[in-house]
Amino acid sequence: MKMGWRGALGIGVSALLLWWALKDIEFGEVVTSLRGSDAGLWALCTITSQLIFPLRARRWRTILDPVAPNLPFGVLWRATAIGMMINNVVPARAGELARVYALVRERREVRWSSALASLAVDRVLDALCVVLLLVAAMLAPDFPAGIMVSGTPVRTTALFMAAVVTLAMGGLFAVAAWPHFMERIAVRVAGIVLPRFKDKVGALVHAVAAGLTVIREPARFLAAFSWAMVHWLVNALAFWFGFRAVGITAPFSAALFVQGLIAMGVAVPSSPGFVGVFEGVAKLALPVYGVSVTQALTWAIGFHVLSYIPITLIGGWYFLRMGLHLGDLKQVEAAAALADAESPPDGAATGAAP
Repeated sequence: MKMGWRGALGIGVSALLLWWALKDIEFGEVVTSLRGSDAGLWALCTITSQLIFPLRARRWRTILDPVAPNLPFGVLWRATAIGMMINNVVPARAGELARVYALVRERREVRWSSALASLAVDRVLDALCVVLLLVAAMLAPDFPAGIMVSGTPVRTTALFMAAVVTLAMGGLFAVAAWPHFMERIAVRVAGIVLPRFKDKVGALVHAVAAGLTVIREPARFLAAFSWAMVHWLVNALAFWFGFRAVGITAPFSAALFVQGLIAMGVAVPSSPGFVGVFEGVAKLALPVYGVSVTQALTWAIGFHVLSYIPITLIGGWYFLRMGLHLGDLKQVEAAAALADAESPPDGAATGAAP
């Protein structure tokens, strides 16, 4: 498939950030630090970092259950692994659509629109959990004193972020309860503020509304949110094991803090695997806890490589086993473009099976 301008932009951004992360660093010291790090803790870090992918697959099952009941875990796990592999090797973050494509290819009863909508909910849950854990880290007693964000005490910033999360949650419930009304409001506001993007804003609200059955059912929402929270706590634990492997003695809350900033950082365009973005954010975040830049880069490079390789190999194996090809992703983009016409938001919101 063609790279396109977005892929080229992402690679350019990654190259720039990687240069910035490594400049003024004696790379030989990083290599020496990696050689002297604890192999056992790195192994524990690697294993823990891979647990987040089956956890994501299990959460996906809870989100999809109202529209595609009782999907086998194996199907969701294979699709998740393939999606992560594609994100790691193909520009422009095609992995999310590849995840849907792999699922729909194995389970024909799952509609494209429902699967795409589930990804919107999946990402919303990710954002909520990441921000909540970041706020918790910033409010923790062991957060370094005197840290300011644009001249504002960090705890004030954390409280503001908590308020934003609360408002976002209220907005989600509003979209779930009144999908058509909220879509019309969003389009009207976007038409005034960002007229060029009003159609995209409407499509986004439409997609989110289509998958928000999980919020209409409190028990199901709690289950999906709990799986998401476990996912991000396990990911932070993997970070912390990596800290210990290279001799960083920062508290567990530091892992939550670094994780939150990296999760926000990878929202910018980047190369496959978020190369450069990961290292650049680590260089900024870990020194907050008194970690040297060399140690921060040692952790970032070691963790990034060891967490990247296993899921890429696993996803690649499933990809080949299913007889898929990178050219199939063109079909994914075409199917995604037609997905909105397949069913309206309320079709998914009713919880009826496809």
